[in-house]
Amino acid sequence: MKYLVCWAMLAVTACSNNQKAIRVKGSDTEVNLAVDLAENFYKVNNNFSVAISGGGSGMGIASLMNRQADIANSSRPLNAEEDSLFKKRGIQIRTVVFAEDATAFIVNKSFPLDSIDVATLTAVLSGKYKTWQPVTKQHIPVNIYGRQSNSGTHSFISKKLNIQFSPDAKEMNGNAQIMEGVKRDASGIGYVGAGYLLHDGANPSVKILKITEKQGRQAVSPLDKKAILEHRYYFQRPLYQFIPAASWQKVSAFIDFEKGPAGQKIIQQSGYYIIPGN
Repeated sequence: MKYLVCWAMLAVTACSNNQKAIRVKGSDTEVNLAVDLAENFYKVNNNFSVAISGGGSGMGIASLMNRQADIANSSRPLNAEEDSLFKKRGIQIRTVVFAEDATAFIVNKSFPLDSIDVATLTAVLSGKYKTWQPVTKQHIPVNIYGRQSNSGTHSFISKKLNIQFSPDAKEMNGNAQIMEGVKRDASGIGYVGAGYLLHDGANPSVKILKITEKQGRQAVSPLDKKAILEHRYYFQRPLYQFIPAASWQKVSAFIDFEKGPAGQKIIQQSGYYIIPGN
């Protein structure tokens, strides 16, 4: 995981100026994109410093509550409990939807299938299928590589499939760990952001499954840009930034950069999707 902290001597000076030091915490799905945006923002706004860290959507939101961040990156909306806590603490939150992402399901390169339907995926991730026998005719155990419950991606998939994840699912710290686990495990399955897979044009070391919403329908890849723009991929979602009103003036230059031509180009080049009219 990459972190962008105080830059050189000028940026160290900027870090001492609280109105020019922006703290961004949260979604592991968004962390590489956030670093790219911050690096390029600094090139034209070098009187600012931007510190980026991941750890999950829930961690970013908790950091806002504790006044330890100016922006919480999140791959899910606020839940009712979080919304209530912000109101009780008198913290007014502004919401920016700055990009869209697709969640990709990955398996080992040796996995015999190239696609999976939603019903089968539900049975696998919920623990109904303990082995791959009903899916691939292989009598080997299903090993699920996922995230902790404070992850926005974990929450997104759980709600989308209306499941509780199998209690045997491995809880990993982030996309990199999931990728590495599945890469080494012929019976593994995991999930990561498609933007993460495409970041820097890297050649994935795993197989990316196409998803069929229902049997008989066309399988759709999370890397199919046309399908995403047409909202034909089952696991696509908006990416959020939550900002306390007290921090809005400080971060507004960064938000404007994201929404401007340079920021929108970085979002697209990083494998994410821009929001039309954003």
